[in-house]
Amino acid sequence: MNLQESIQARALSDMSEGVMALRFDGVVALVNDAALAILSLPREALEGQSFARVFLSEPENDAFAQCVLDAVYDKSRRQERFVPYTAGGQTRQLRVVSSFLREGGEATGVVLVISDITELSEMRDAVRAMERIQGLNRQLEMRNRLLQDTFGRYLSDDIVREILDTPEGLKMGGQKHTLTIMMSDLRGFTLLCGNMQAQDLITMLNHYFSEMYAVISRYHGTVIEFLGDGMLVIFGAPVATQHHAADAVAAAVEMQQRMAQVNAWNAARGYPALAMGIGINTDEVILGNLGSEKRTKYGVIGAAVNLTGRIESYTTEGQIVISPTTRARIAEPLTVESEFEAAPKGVTEPITITAVSGIGGAYGVSLAAPEAEALRPLASPCPVEFRVLDGKHVQGQALRGSILAVNAHRALLETAAPVQVFDNLCLDVCGGLYAKAVGRDSGALTLRFTAFPDGFAAWLGALN
Repeated sequence: MNLQESIQARALSDMSEGVMALRFDGVVALVNDAALAILSLPREALEGQSFARVFLSEPENDAFAQCVLDAVYDKSRRQERFVPYTAGGQTRQLRVVSSFLREGGEATGVVLVISDITELSEMRDAVRAMERIQGLNRQLEMRNRLLQDTFGRYLSDDIVREILDTPEGLKMGGQKHTLTIMMSDLRGFTLLCGNMQAQDLITMLNHYFSEMYAVISRYHGTVIEFLGDGMLVIFGAPVATQHHAADAVAAAVEMQQRMAQVNAWNAARGYPALAMGIGINTDEVILGNLGSEKRTKYGVIGAAVNLTGRIESYTTEGQIVISPTTRARIAEPLTVESEFEAAPKGVTEPITITAVSGIGGAYGVSLAAPEAEALRPLASPCPVEFRVLDGKHVQGQALRGSILAVNAHRALLETAAPVQVFDNLCLDVCGGLYAKAVGRDSGALTLRFTAFPDGFAAWLGALN
């Protein structure tokens, strides 16, 4: 352990001062054990609650409540107050010092350090009191720097709480854990990037991520990273749970349900509709602090993470697909839409992947069954050229085929080209019509459209 780690670990391990973090909307994000002891409150009475709602009904603690509210609403300077606090018939003298919680250089909340100085205030020896206060000032300055560094590096409240309560949490490195990993991705996002103004695109994405994060948090998931238009999420850490596989599936179902609200919000602002695919896998990974002493990220690595991404790539819009290891860990009944064998890169033998749309038991969430729309056979085949995508990139020579039947979401493609089920295609229609091969029907490929270019509706209506 280097000197900086030693200082940080010691500061956390002997912290007798209370620490409380509040968002600028006045909601308490987290408190440490020392703060709960000083305020004589249980954790559930504070965390996630409006500070004003908890304290403004207690007139005897008006001074304490006012100094905290001033720290939240006066963003121009730090606060330092000495106030009385009454709990259980006993009045204590508290020192409350605030600093700003920053992320990316921008203030996002307030961190309060609360010290019980009752004994100090009762000292008659002014010299001894001053020496004690100076010592507290030095400790608080060091701890404020530590808290600022910690809060700036970690996004999840659960991760921050683990760091504050566990000195070892700051050490570089990781440990093996069996977790459930989720990856999500927006279908056709590359096409959207080229058709939207940058600010509109960011506004739309931020709203989408906010809606998804709300669901993920409710099921004890931790967002590890935002990957452009996708997310990497884990369930089962840093807060260990026994049912992380089921939690992940339930979260995925509610995330797909929430897309209706996302798209209603988009439509009201003239933004396009979004469609999401979700892949879920359960296996052993390495979880911990990755990076360097200057820049650290709480992350997850391992073959299971790579496999999750490849499983997710099999999805079309609105789908949730899970690995066999995830399905084996779920005791609750699942609503299974389909099963198929696939051989993702890195897997020695094909695995059975399951598309699900609901989970029962205590969760009781499911997606509405989509209305089946029959394919419309064409009077004569419509010739098309297309290319197979490598990842998200169109490459290779143009291949030829013919569309035999079509509707607004799917098509039947006849081709002699070596196209496999689950391949992603870009058809030379209206500048680029993206689709995924999802099956075969009498030798022809069934395609599901994944991104619609301008002019698609007119092209579809013109087919005879």
